[in-house]
Amino acid sequence: MAGYRGNMGGGMNMQAMMKQAQKLQEQMQKAREELEDSLFDGTAGGDLVTVTLDGAKKIDSIRIKPEAVDPDDIEMLEDLLVAAFNDAYKQVEEMEKELMPAGMDGFGL
Repeated sequence: MAGYRGNMGGGMNMQAMMKQAQKLQEQMQKAREELEDSLFDGTAGGDLVTVTLDGAKKIDSIRIKPEAVDPDDIEMLEDLLVAAFNDAYKQVEEMEKELMPAGMDGFGL
């Protein structure tokens, strides 16, 4: 049969692809574990407010210095909390990008 190549070459390529996929899966698992074990401090107002997130982007803690609390300006404190949260969230996102295996953009951790 002209043109028939059988499974010999294809089987080797499939095996190599499966090994590559397993290696990527292991890298992603390691990255996920490293990220989960990390904490990220976001600050605002010259460290008046600190929000700590874990690698899953969940709030671990919030610290507010007494001088950040002005009963006549609650909006400022709210803005500082939002800014500190966003700062911590950005740090988590940056670490996710650093840890992601090459070529895995868009697959997420």
